[in-house]
This record gives sequence, structure tokens and C-alpha cells, in this order.
Amino acid sequence: MLMAAIFVALLLMISINVPIAVALAMAGVIGLLATEGTDSLVTIALDMYDGSTKFSLIAIPMFVLAGAIMNAGGITDRLINFVTSLIGFIRGGLAMVNIGVSLFFAEISGSAVADVAAMGSILIPQMKKRGYSKEFSAAVTSSSASLAIIIPPSIPMILYAASANTSVEQLFVAGVVPGLMGAGGLMGVAYFFARRYNFPTEDAFNIPRIRETFVDALPAFTLPVIILGGIFGGFVTATEAAGLAVLAAVVVSAWYRNINWKHLRTAMLDGGMQTAVVMLLVAASVLMGGFLTRAQIPQQLAESILSITTQQWAILLILNFFFLIIGFFLHSAAAIILVIPIVIPLINAAGIDPVHFGLVVTLNLAIGQQTPPVASVLITACSVARANIWEVSKVNIWFVGVLLFVLMISTYVPAVPMFLVEYFYR
Repeated sequence: MLMAAIFVALLLMISINVPIAVALAMAGVIGLLATEGTDSLVTIALDMYDGSTKFSLIAIPMFVLAGAIMNAGGITDRLINFVTSLIGFIRGGLAMVNIGVSLFFAEISGSAVADVAAMGSILIPQMKKRGYSKEFSAAVTSSSASLAIIIPPSIPMILYAASANTSVEQLFVAGVVPGLMGAGGLMGVAYFFARRYNFPTEDAFNIPRIRETFVDALPAFTLPVIILGGIFGGFVTATEAAGLAVLAAVVVSAWYRNINWKHLRTAMLDGGMQTAVVMLLVAASVLMGGFLTRAQIPQQLAESILSITTQQWAILLILNFFFLIIGFFLHSAAAIILVIPIVIPLINAAGIDPVHFGLVVTLNLAIGQQTPPVASVLITACSVARANIWEVSKVNIWFVGVLLFVLMISTYVPAVPMFLVEYFYR
């Protein structure tokens, strides 16, 4: 009864636009007061500080900063030129370029919102000039940006690993194959639209042009090599790789000698605010987590679901549906921080690999970024394209279908995301 009352209070606070972090902290304090009295509040400030200063969480501002430097240093433009020369000859080539560059940018920033803001401001105006509808331009940019939280590095994966006390490096490895599958599927849908609406091709296939743009973009290719090579090779942790990514982005941008300092300052401020929001959520979740743990709510939930079924496929189906619904109303960081501590005991009791489940959660939340009313990534893309969110959603549903397909494959064919994890770590 108490938990239901606290949950209702939390929803009411969120519905009247109380910041989620504040609402979460207040709900946690109310729960602690109701169960243990005022003595339980003596150390809450220290607990919140300790919870938000975990070593693994340092990777979040580092990856955001690396993405900001990359975009302000002219690296993004060179990647666009290279991908355009490589696949621009295909019908609807600029849409393919959009997806391909997002695939690369995802390996640096780890943030879908950062991806759509950086790529969208460059590619959406170009697509509109070339005859693509603003709805299609926004849809393909938004859906491809969600690859940023599937392909490593991924900020939601970092938060999940911290909440579930599991390996962030293994989560990163598990995201590689589903991310590539998602990119291929999105390109397939883009090509279907291109053929149907006769979207233009870009430059003809020209090997000298490919060679020229490749050489120009070659220094930028060191960034994913450093990040992914270091992590997969076991040379660095995810947090150390984030620091190396910042250093590499600075060196490569200095090599190109065209850093836009005004753009960099704006991107760093935006990234700092984004990081502050996430860290406040993490700190607030400590209070709620403390109440849930002491009240044994997660254990009760696990017992309730296991009393209905012990089949892993059925439990995963229930949780998939649950996270898809949550994705309608909560940002990915808030959803992870609020829900993961509750469901992890159920995952462990059912014998589900927490790394596999982490990827399933990430895919669900990637879909949530595309589904109104919250849909943070979709809203950003619509803002850049100056398009109506509901008209864009009519087009975007086809791309969301690809993400749903990848989710189902990754959920019920665990070998797809996990065989690289098994190869590298087990």
C-alpha cells in the first residue's frame, strides 16, 4: 500500500512538471520517513554524493565532451564527405549517408540527442534542398541517432551497468552486432522510400574521390579504433577509453586546424547541462533505491512474477512490454535509474544474463526515444526540420519497426548479441 501511494505521488509530481530528479528524491525521502523515521535521513547527503561519483559514471561527461570536440573540429564534415563518396551513388544516397555517419558518430558521443543535434543541423537542411520531404528527413535522422545508445559507447549502458552492478565493457561488446543489424535495416527502409518516391542520387561512384575523402578523413578514423580497440582488447576500461577519446578528439581537431570555438563552447555547455541532469538523477535514485531495498520491494516483485511463470521467454516478454510502455513517458536515463534496481532481483532469480538483459533494456529505450509524448530524440529532429511530430511519426513508424525487429531478435536469440561477449570475455 505504501509503495502504491509513493508511486502515485511520484507520477503526480512528474505530471505537474516537477523535475524527475527532484520528484524521485522526494519520493525516496517520503518512503524512508514512513518506514524508518527521521533517523534514516541523517546520511542522505553523503549517500547521494557517493552514488553519483562512481568511477564508471565519469565516462558520461567524457564521451559527451569528445562528441562536442569532434563536431566543432571539422571531423563531422569530413566523415560526411567520405560516406557520401562511398554510398552516395545509391538511390536516396543522402539518407544512407545520414545513417552511415550516425553509425560512426555513435561510436564517439554515446548520446542520441547529441547525435541528432549534431548530424541533423548539417544533414536535414541538405536533404530538404535535394527534394526529400521534411518528414522523411526528420524520421531518418531521428531513428538513426538512436543507434548512439545501441552501438558502444552508450551512456544508457553506462547507467545500466552502474545500476545493475555489471560490466559496462561487456555491455558495449553486446551492442555491436544489434547496432550493425539496426543500421542495415534502417538503410533498407530508406532505400524502399527512395525507390518509391524517386529520391535523388548524389555523386557518381568515383574511386579517386573515395580515395581523396578517405585520406582526408583518415585521422578521424583513429577515434573508434582507440575507443573500441582499447575496450575490446582489454587495454583500458570504458572510463579510461572515454578520457582517451577526448584526448584523441583534441589531437585530430588540432590536426585539421579549423575548430569552431563558438560552436565548441555551446556544445560543451549543452553537454555539461545534460551531464548534470543525469548525475542529479543518479544521486536522487540513491534515496529511492535505499527505500526499495529496505522495504524489499524488488524481492516481492520477483516473487510475484515468478509465481505466475518461471519461463525466461515469458518473463522477458513481460519486461519488454513494461519497458516499451515506460519509454512513452520517461527519458532513458530516468527509466534506467528508476526501474533497474527494482527488476534486477527478478532477472537474477530467473537466471537471465544481466548483460543480455541490459542490451534488451537499451533497445527498448532506443524505441522509447522515437515514441511520443516524450520522444526526446524525435522532438529534437522535428525541431531541426521544423516538422510536425505527428506527421513525422507516420513516416518514422517504419524505422521504429526495424528497431522492434532487432529487439525481438536480440531478446529471443541471445547468441546474436552475446556471441562476441562469449568470445572476448567468457
